[in-house]
Amino acid sequence: MATREREKAAKRLANKDMRPKAVAKYIRISPKKVQLVINLIRGKSVAEAKAILLNTQRAACEPVLKVLNSAVANAENNLELSKDTLYVAEAYANQGPTLKRFQPRARGRAMQILKRSSHITVILDEVKEVK
Repeated sequence: MATREREKAAKRLANKDMRPKAVAKYIRISPKKVQLVINLIRGKSVAEAKAILLNTQRAACEPVLKVLNSAVANAENNLELSKDTLYVAEAYANQGPTLKRFQPRARGRAMQILKRSSHITVILDEVKEVK
């Protein structure tokens, strides 16, 4: 029985994605607003993506830049990759838990306010040399 579990573990390890990545969870910004920023950096080199994030006037730029820096640090420290050869292969913002709040309205009614959160993921990859 233990043999099968070891085989499964070995197979999972062989199929594991070895690209450097970073995830920020429970960020209190709507995923729609984060996706607008993420669309700007997807497919760009790390240096170009950082420049775009530093010069864009959106609230979502700060957490996305933090996740990008974390992914670069993971690549350098864990996988020993050079940050000059990295680019943003995948970036996405998934829906996190939603806080439900109520605001008083006219005639004793209440209106529900949805305070959304998001999980931001950035996956980097090395540029393949074209000869």
